[in-house]
Amino acid sequence: MKIVSQIKEPVNHEMEIFEEKFREAMSSKVALLNRITYYIVNRKGKQMRPMFVFLTAKMLNNGEVNERTYRGASVIELIHTATLVHDDVVDESNKRRGFFSINALWKNKIAVLVGDYLLSKGLLLSIDNEDFDLLKIISVAVREMSEGELLQIEKARRLDITEDVYYNIIRQKTATLIAACCSLGACSVQPQSLDVETFRKFGELCGMAFQIKDDLFDYGDEKIGKPTGIDIKEQKMTLPLIHTLNICSKSDKKWLINSVKNHNKDKKRVKEVIAFVKDSGGLDYAVQKMLHFKEEALKILSTYPKSTYRDSLELMVNYVVDRKK
Repeated sequence: MKIVSQIKEPVNHEMEIFEEKFREAMSSKVALLNRITYYIVNRKGKQMRPMFVFLTAKMLNNGEVNERTYRGASVIELIHTATLVHDDVVDESNKRRGFFSINALWKNKIAVLVGDYLLSKGLLLSIDNEDFDLLKIISVAVREMSEGELLQIEKARRLDITEDVYYNIIRQKTATLIAACCSLGACSVQPQSLDVETFRKFGELCGMAFQIKDDLFDYGDEKIGKPTGIDIKEQKMTLPLIHTLNICSKSDKKWLINSVKNHNKDKKRVKEVIAFVKDSGGLDYAVQKMLHFKEEALKILSTYPKSTYRDSLELMVNYVVDRKK
């Protein structure tokens, strides 16, 4: 976690103020809601998304942020939290970051309503302050995330994902939210500038690298991150497997597809699939692609003047691919 504190250092002050504003943004007159939102606030993760907002804004605005920046960070966090609460219901997941999920403690109906509430609070925060440019960025991100998830479900049924479709899925599902954070940060301090699109692209590249790294954890032997083989058990087609299917013989391809489709609960068979993907160079290929996205993101940053904020964003990009979970 030392590296995360280092990344956060130039925006520590803003993050403290943000936490207060975020807590306020969640408040309600309904006691049950307040109890649940209090629980959410107190089990927050590393808060990478608000960090992206503040670091981008400060880098582009001589170390200054404004009220719009705080609102942008709050909105993105409200909407992101809403999607996580809904995700846990969809995935029937009882844990989130080592804590019980909302649906595990308060059941599905309440969890869905809490997600809806957070989503509406986020939208109203923008509308009440006439931050329509920020609202557009966030609304596009929510649409893309939903489409990405549905595209993945549709493709998983047929196991016919090409590399291009895979990139499309992860761009919508994961990268679009990080892209929104960075373009929000830029738009809050430099509305209508070219930087808004440049930093959307930067965030998208970070998000692509982030998701490929996540997919690689599925093939790791380490006991950190998610358990090995979980994507295969869920019939999720990720880059190491897609590449292996593209280069292996017809009979191996048939065996792989049959394994993922019909034997994904067989631990021994899943281990054999993982070993085959490793031996076929599927992991090396995915690592190479992940590093390509990282380099492209760093290239964008290198066109801006050096500053502590740029240094932190560079650290963030490297952390995305070097993290251990």
